[in-house]
Amino acid sequence: MSNAAGEFLIPWKQDLKLALIWGVLAALSAVALIPYLLQTMPGAFDALRIPFPAFVAIQAMQAFVLLGLLTLLGLRMGHRVGLGSPVLHGWVNRRIAADWRTLKPLQAIAMGVIAAVVIISLSTVLDPLLPKPLQTIPDPGAGTSAFNGLLASFFGGISEELQLRLFVMTLLVWLFAMLAKRAPRPWVYWSAIVVAAVLFGIGHLPAAGKIWELSEIVVFRTIVLNAIGGLVFGWLYWRRGIEMAMLGHFSADIVLHVLAPLLSTPLM
Repeated sequence: MSNAAGEFLIPWKQDLKLALIWGVLAALSAVALIPYLLQTMPGAFDALRIPFPAFVAIQAMQAFVLLGLLTLLGLRMGHRVGLGSPVLHGWVNRRIAADWRTLKPLQAIAMGVIAAVVIISLSTVLDPLLPKPLQTIPDPGAGTSAFNGLLASFFGGISEELQLRLFVMTLLVWLFAMLAKRAPRPWVYWSAIVVAAVLFGIGHLPAAGKIWELSEIVVFRTIVLNAIGGLVFGWLYWRRGIEMAMLGHFSADIVLHVLAPLLSTPLM
């Protein structure tokens, strides 16, 4: 729905159903990320003042509430500018199957894989310029790294896409539509894609800062490599919906965090 009154034509209850589903999946993905964090940031949870199971439960609840709310807002704004969650909306609210010929999921997978290959290729140029790590990260073995990477891929594919694409990117396009009082043109979507992609890269700086000192090359590497993926996922969201963006992101992470460790070329 992309007309000016579109957000008023879709009942809140329909979007609330989707937000609850995505919120639950985001909560599960937040829990799935924890083994990867334990591997890449050893000692990060040593200072916890609450039992670890309680910490896990709090992380899950926080993801459910925060990302569920952001998803609801993103869905409401998205009706105004033609962005949203078409696959889940069709399944849950209309009881219709997705038109996979239009969504082209195999193309989304291919785009995610290509983005990952570009990221790995560029990292081989930038990584020799990085400073020494702040700490030595124990090597748990390729199999364990790959498994933890698989779990972490669900967080990237679900939670990060809900936050950066469904909410942030939609918000930027929606704000333009409201201020300009007309339908956004392609350059507006591209601008939102670029901004969300850069924010996606910036969002990875805290994790990078626990591995290296945040020098100029570390900041540049972190933002650029992640922004490459963000551009691809943003385009998929714009043209195919959040599900295809998630599929592209998940596919890229499988290459980066599952296949790469198995091939002994881990990429942080």
